[in-house]
Amino acid sequence: MRITRTAADRIRKLLELDGRPGAFFRVAVEGGGCQGFSYVFSVACDGIAGDEVHEGEGASVTVDAASAPLLAGCLLDWESGLMGERFRVVNPNAVSSCGCGTSFSA
Repeated sequence: MRITRTAADRIRKLLELDGRPGAFFRVAVEGGGCQGFSYVFSVACDGIAGDEVHEGEGASVTVDAASAPLLAGCLLDWESGLMGERFRVVNPNAVSSCGCGTSFSA
C-alpha cells in the first residue's frame, strides 16, 4: 500500500487527536456495501497476529491478514472537496466500485 502525503498528514492528525499511547491507524475490508466489500478506517490499539504495516510519507497503516490481498498495491489518499473530506482508496484489485468510492467488488 502506498500512502500519499495528504493521507499521511491526516493519519498523523487522527493519532494525535486520539492521544492513546501505542495507537495506530488501521485499514480493513469487510463484506458489505453496494458492491460487496467496504473499506473500514479506524484508530486501534490492539494488534492482530499477521498484521502487515505499510509506511509512507512519515505515516504507518496497519492491515489485517484477511484484508491484505484485497488491498495489495493500493494507494491511500485523503481528499477534500465539495462532497466533503474522506480517505480514498485507489484499488487495482477492484473490478468495480460504487460512485461514492466506499465499496467495491473484486
